[in-house]
Amino acid sequence: SHSSDNRQQHSAISGLIGRSWAMVFASGGYSVKIYDNQPGQSTKAIVEIKKQLQELEDAQMLRGEATALQQVALISSYDDLSQALEGAFFVQECVFEQLEVKQSIFQDIERLVGKDVILSSSTSCLVPSNVFSKVQNRSRCLVSHPVNPPYYVKLVELVPHPETAPAVMDTTHTLMTKVGQAPVRLRKEIDGFALNRVQAAIIAESWRLVQDGIISVKDIDLVMSEGLGMRYAFIGPMETMHLNAPEGLEDYMKRYGPGIQRVLTSFGPVPDFCGEGSKGIINEMCELIPSDEQHLSARKDRRDQLLMGLAKLKKDH
Repeated sequence: SHSSDNRQQHSAISGLIGRSWAMVFASGGYSVKIYDNQPGQSTKAIVEIKKQLQELEDAQMLRGEATALQQVALISSYDDLSQALEGAFFVQECVFEQLEVKQSIFQDIERLVGKDVILSSSTSCLVPSNVFSKVQNRSRCLVSHPVNPPYYVKLVELVPHPETAPAVMDTTHTLMTKVGQAPVRLRKEIDGFALNRVQAAIIAESWRLVQDGIISVKDIDLVMSEGLGMRYAFIGPMETMHLNAPEGLEDYMKRYGPGIQRVLTSFGPVPDFCGEGSKGIINEMCELIPSDEQHLSARKDRRDQLLMGLAKLKKDH
């Protein structure tokens, strides 16, 4: 800890997810050091963060107690890894999804920090036992997988390495809660973690229904955005079932379990997402939203505005 108000330090990387993490940690009052191995990138990241925080403040959506300028003042940039790591108690890695790159950066980090410093990866698709296989002390390693964009979508999946110490999971859970994220713990690692496994099931059945000529791309999206998603924005599938029968979950399964099993056994094999049959789906989507940068970026902005509004609604309830 470096100052009288007990702020402690984080190190991040300065891409999109790295910038988001820096903003989230700073909103919790922590001092954040960001590092990027491309000279000048981390300085550019702070310029971008300052702009975003000021926009959030103008929209009255800034997280934390401090002003945008006070939060920016907590973030500093480094082109030297050892300087960035000095004084850190928690390190969040955000490099691109390439196993060898992640393995090697954690080897570098481990040489430069004390044994109690927590090493956390933002990976969305690599399991901790692979990411940290070249680290000597794996008891302080875990994956903290955010959901894009993390500033509005607060879920963080905490995924332990088989050797991760329970205290490391606890400390990370407390930290994520303190900075306003919504952490969930996986009890062990599994390919795809929880969010991407559930998402994969939704993608597969949605794809199959369109490919089999049952429903259009536009309408399957409405099934989620105007149907399931309305519930799932506030309560999950387990609670939804529990509330949908007079006597709760056991009653729900007695009434609807056989029907769910019947439907599940009618599902076909995993669809081929890249075969001939997928071309029609892609064309249909591109007619609704062309895949050029201008159209996609306008829709991404709209998405972020809507998520901002939803985050505000959730906060007020």
